[in-house]
Amino acid sequence: MTLYDAQRRDLTNLELQGRRRRLIPRTGRDFASNDYLALAGSPQLAAAVGDALARGVPAGSGGSRLLRGNHEEHEALEAEAAAFFGAESALFFSSGFAANTALLATLPQRGDLVVYDALIHASAHEGMRLGRAECRGAAHNDADAVDDAITGWRRSGGTGRAWICVESLYSMDGDRAPLTALAAVAGRHDAILLIDEAHATGVFGPDGRGLAAGLDGRDNVITLRTCGKALGCEGALLCGPAPMRDFLVNRGRGFIFSTAPSPLIAATVRAALRLLAAEPDRREQLAALIAAAEAALAPCGVAATGSQILPLVLGDDGRAMRAAAALQAAGFDVRGIRPPTVLPGTARLRISLTLNIGAADVAALAGALTEALA
Repeated sequence: MTLYDAQRRDLTNLELQGRRRRLIPRTGRDFASNDYLALAGSPQLAAAVGDALARGVPAGSGGSRLLRGNHEEHEALEAEAAAFFGAESALFFSSGFAANTALLATLPQRGDLVVYDALIHASAHEGMRLGRAECRGAAHNDADAVDDAITGWRRSGGTGRAWICVESLYSMDGDRAPLTALAAVAGRHDAILLIDEAHATGVFGPDGRGLAAGLDGRDNVITLRTCGKALGCEGALLCGPAPMRDFLVNRGRGFIFSTAPSPLIAATVRAALRLLAAEPDRREQLAALIAAAEAALAPCGVAATGSQILPLVLGDDGRAMRAAAALQAAGFDVRGIRPPTVLPGTARLRISLTLNIGAADVAALAGALTEALA
C-alpha cells in the first residue's frame, strides 16, 4: 500500500457518491458569496487599509497574543466592538471557525450540558468534540425541545451548568432562531445562551448589530460576530462578560497557541464597524433586493425567508449540482450544496443576495433558473 492509497480510495468513494468537492474560480454574477453589503471590495475599506499602513500598522502580528503578537489595533478593535454591540468585553479571533471551536472546547466544563440546535454549524460541532461537556441535539428552532432537554438532564442527575448553542440566522435555510424564547429558557435554567450571529451581523438590527441586539450585555449571553461576511473583512469577535474573555485568554488553547490575527485586518474591521452605523442605506438597499428576489424567484420554487439567504431545496444531489452547473455556465455564480453540509435528501441551491448584484441580475437569474430546472 502506498502512502496515499487510503486517501485515493476515500476520494473515489466521494466521486461515486457525487460528493467530491473541488475548488472552482469565482466567475459570473455573485449569488454565492457572503459579502452581503459589498464591503469586501469597497473603496471605503481600501482607504482604511491605506490609512492603517500609513500609520505603520503591520500586516503580520509576529506571534501569539500572549507573546509579542498583541497589538494596540487588537485592543482597540475589541474595545470598540464591545461598545458597538453593547457587551462588556470582546475577543478577536482569526476566523469564526476558530472562535466557535475555542469557545465550545473551553468554556463548558466536565459535568455541564451543551444543548445545540440540530442545524448548528460544523465549527460548533468541532468545539463540542474537543470539549468536556455532555452534548445533546435539539430539534431545529424549537425552544421547547431545548427546555425539555435541560429538564430531562436535571431529572437524571445533571448538576452542572447548561449551555444553549444556536445560530441567529441559519446559513443554509435563511431562517431565524426564536431568540426571545431561547433567552427565556436560558433564564429559567440559569443557562448560558451562545448565539452565532455570523449571517445576521451587519444585515439586521439597529446599526447592523444583529438579531441578538438587546441581548448583549446580559451575563448569561455570549455572541459570535464574524467579520468575513457582511463586514467584508475576516476574523471573528466573541462578545460577552469580561470573565469569558479572561478565561479564554488563560485556558483557550485555540487562542493561546495561535498566531494573533493581522493587526492590519483588525484596523480594517474597526472601519467596517463604523461603516455599519454611518451607511444605513446599505441595509435598506439589501432589504429591497431581498423583497424583489423573493417575488421574482417564487415561481421557481425558491422559499421566501425574509433574509438574504434563499434556498431552493431540490432533494437529489445530482439534480442540485447539475442545476448549479447550468447556472454557472449561464453566468450566474450559484452553488449547489450537498450532504454532509446539509441533511441527506435536502441537496439545494443556495442563493445568496448581496449588494454586488441588483434587481436586474435577479430577474435574469429567474429566467436562467427556469431553464435549468426544465
